[in-house]
Amino acid sequence: MSVSDTQFIGAWRRVLELSKLQPGQTVTVLTSASTHPQTLRCAIAASSALGAVVNRLDLQPVNGEKALSRDSLAYLGTTPLTGNKAAIAALKASDLVLDLMTLLFSPEQHEILASGAKILLAVEPPEVLCRMVPTEDDRARVLQATNLISRSKVMTVTSKAGTELRCELGEFPAIAEYGFVDEPGRWDHWPSGFALTWPNEGGTEGRIVLDRGDILLPMKCYISDPIEIVIRDGYARSITGGFHADLLAEYMASFEDAEAYAMSHVGWGLQPRAHWSTLAQYDREATIGMDARAFEGNFLFSLGPNNEAGGTRTTTCHIDIPMRRCTVSLDGQSVVVDGQVQDAAGTAYARKRKEFL
Repeated sequence: MSVSDTQFIGAWRRVLELSKLQPGQTVTVLTSASTHPQTLRCAIAASSALGAVVNRLDLQPVNGEKALSRDSLAYLGTTPLTGNKAAIAALKASDLVLDLMTLLFSPEQHEILASGAKILLAVEPPEVLCRMVPTEDDRARVLQATNLISRSKVMTVTSKAGTELRCELGEFPAIAEYGFVDEPGRWDHWPSGFALTWPNEGGTEGRIVLDRGDILLPMKCYISDPIEIVIRDGYARSITGGFHADLLAEYMASFEDAEAYAMSHVGWGLQPRAHWSTLAQYDREATIGMDARAFEGNFLFSLGPNNEAGGTRTTTCHIDIPMRRCTVSLDGQSVVVDGQVQDAAGTAYARKRKEFL
């Protein structure tokens, strides 16, 4: 169901206020051929109403002939900013960049953030954005989780399906994604709501068993039969199972890059307004699957690059896999048990869900 411009402008205004946008500051709206027109006009309207100086920078798409899908995360090669000094200069001169095209995993993004500019990514459908307008409570909860990660040396993940994974931590920072950018040089994604980090290079061992209903991204599909992924020295060494294992293995092999199989980020979802079932309601090209990445109590892991965390590993392949019903522990302390987050909000959420499931 669509949302009105009035409602959507109000949602944008709230996010911009949380992002501390001030009158007279410069907002640059970054767009491409795939930018949602309602998102664009409402972002401009809300920014203008708050007194910002608003510019639009429209860039041509790249990598379409190389990617195996139209999803913006299906191929992480060069971006429209690669070698585009004029565009980079404009973004670095901005106080806030509203990314409506998906600028990720690129040195240009790091350069822009290092200048002090803030970047907020927002590419999900308008109704998804309105459903998951971030709050101060979201921020506090995610920061509490990232503080736990920052103090920990080992993350373990188990499940009744057979997952037994051990990730050594400490080499890379903990990242909080709560949906707005309230500090200079901060990047975030609206909608979101999860805590994550990257394991130490070569420091992940064990096996991951994906169960029925776990999700493959960017394929945007729920698996129907188990997949077993064996991890040794920080790399996926085998991917076995039925049809969906073949699908995942062939897709990854198409990149012809050993770094595609490296463990990337690990963490868990903390967004109660995101839903595991939402992906089934949308055409695959309408969403990048943020409900799947952020739903309450998931274990989200990734295969591929770590340059977003300051690492040196890059690859054009990036796989995100949200899992249900996992137990996640930090230095032996459980933070998620069978898919239930072990904090006050998680207990309340689980109690409410039991009334209806």
